[in-house]
Amino acid sequence: MLYEIKHLIKSYEGRPVLDLKKLVLQKGKMIGLIGPNGAGKTTLLEILALLSPPDSGELWYGGERVDFNSPRQHKLRKKIVLVQQQPILFTTTVFSNVEYPLKIRGSLKQEREKIVEELISLVGLEGFRDAKAHRLSGGETQRIAIAQALACTPDVILLDEPMASVDVENQITIERIIRQINREKGISIILTTHDMIQASRMADEIVFLFNGMVAESVHENIFSGLIETDPVGRKVCVLQDGVGFPVETDRSGPVRISINSRALNIRTDSDTPSEGHRFRGRLIQFADEKGNVRVLVDVGVPLSVLVPKEELKRLNLNMGDEVGLVCPDEGIEFF
Repeated sequence: MLYEIKHLIKSYEGRPVLDLKKLVLQKGKMIGLIGPNGAGKTTLLEILALLSPPDSGELWYGGERVDFNSPRQHKLRKKIVLVQQQPILFTTTVFSNVEYPLKIRGSLKQEREKIVEELISLVGLEGFRDAKAHRLSGGETQRIAIAQALACTPDVILLDEPMASVDVENQITIERIIRQINREKGISIILTTHDMIQASRMADEIVFLFNGMVAESVHENIFSGLIETDPVGRKVCVLQDGVGFPVETDRSGPVRISINSRALNIRTDSDTPSEGHRFRGRLIQFADEKGNVRVLVDVGVPLSVLVPKEELKRLNLNMGDEVGLVCPDEGIEFF
């Protein structure tokens, strides 16, 4: 076991941000924390990094209960590194930034040079050794921050939205680096993201957060939407990127919407019925999950659908196929 949380509560200015009854995170895994903005992902990372104490409840690390007031916390913090969404580097060279954690730990100069060269090479920035770190692109900055974290020889690295505001080329590279760190070095990785596709691709385990609480996967299809009335008087929910569908609701204006992944049904052109909320999309990913298959369908936004294996076999679907999705009214919830 890496972390265990029991009845943990954290509030800011009287507003509850986290309310976690029980959460266990296993050692050696790559774990994705998924949820919309404001779900509590960053706050949870700060608590796991032992930087911010909860208001109440228990946090256990490596089988040891964490006491945020104990001098021992300094020793525990050395095992954990948090890489922020927008890392701040010194205005010195890339080499000096990666070397810094080794310097403050008293490593010998010859040893430092060898380790730093290896870490810069690991993140694929050998040609940037003497470049000014603060002038790098967002993706390059993130890669140097990961190298700097590795210089601390941690047991666990916490990454807050590591691919946010990063171009596609750097995203691919960063994903590869993170996998390599986890698989080859055995370092536990916990990363936050709101990108379900990315999490499914990378993580061994996914934890869904919603309104500060651990949610069942029924809540993974969570979006911000806008309820509008169309020219013929029907209510329509428009999600990000302009994806819209008719809804039965008295609500209007901005909403949060959850689409139940178990209620969604995949239909081919030959058997798509007319009832329910309908989407058209393309299959982009399959993932085995406890007797079912989790299917990601790109309908303009990624929708996760949980399908029994026998049903998927009957449908005879392949990656890239275009399908219909049907969801009854009871499968949609507004918050």
